[in-house]
Amino acid sequence: MTAWWELMTTALSSPLLQRSLLTALVVGVSAPVVGTYLVQRRLSLLGDGVGHVALTGVAMGWLVGAWTHAEPNDAYAVLGAVVAAVIGAILIDVVSARGRTSGDVALALLFYGGIAGGVVLIGVAGGTNANLMGYLFGSLATVSPGELITTLVGAAVILVVGLGGRTVLFAVSQDEEFARSAGLPVRVVNLAIAVVAALTVTIAMRVVGLLLVSALMIVPVAIAQQLTSSFRRTMTLAMGLGALLCVAGLLITFTQPLAPGATIVVLAVSVYAGVAIVRTIVRPRRHRQHADPHPDLPDDVSLSEQEVGQCNA
Repeated sequence: MTAWWELMTTALSSPLLQRSLLTALVVGVSAPVVGTYLVQRRLSLLGDGVGHVALTGVAMGWLVGAWTHAEPNDAYAVLGAVVAAVIGAILIDVVSARGRTSGDVALALLFYGGIAGGVVLIGVAGGTNANLMGYLFGSLATVSPGELITTLVGAAVILVVGLGGRTVLFAVSQDEEFARSAGLPVRVVNLAIAVVAALTVTIAMRVVGLLLVSALMIVPVAIAQQLTSSFRRTMTLAMGLGALLCVAGLLITFTQPLAPGATIVVLAVSVYAGVAIVRTIVRPRRHRQHADPHPDLPDDVSLSEQEVGQCNA
């Protein structure tokens, strides 16, 4: 135990690991905010679709860096990911609302086109598929001071929009027709949710990677939904769970040779499975215990065998 504590103290004294820990904490708090609205709207896979498009943006950033001889070559990768993710999220919303293509088909098109476009463009830029691995699966160990600042700014925007506009966003996510009849700007709110979701994907890609980013947005919300009943409490608990899972997963990788992003997601899914199992065991018992609303009183109706026969007759 003492050796473990000394190892953790030494690790946390490193500026690089401090940036990694702060990035994980900030992303863990902010990602479930957007995830709560996506789950409410039954768009849990939106993060995956946007993440795939963001990969094309990363490759476009590499391409621009190669053309401008930027150092390092991925100097514009994050900016490209933000632009591509925002455009992709808006396209999904527009196609789903106005086009003939349903939302799941639009997501599928982004899935395929995003990955393929990223691989092709990174090759045109003179890179290899290995250059995309840090963005696909996360790379907390290489978070720079500039990326940390970008993450902090993005998380602040997400929290301001997600928490400040919670009433309006919830109304639209819960029932668009009612929100529209109440005079709320449904179209603007939908676009705002799409843009904030895209921003969440891009700031979280360094933590868990573009392929796993949707899990960080959705799984804490899924856990919170099993433990709470109101929208506000679900969001609050999901934010706490997201922060706890990200920090715990990162601390595990300080002592074990594991990938941080995958460790965080596996930990989150394990917690969800554990909570689901406990609920499955506990709920039937509670149901049986409270099947009779007045177990301490005699039955309200007690029929004799003769009365039962008369009723059947």
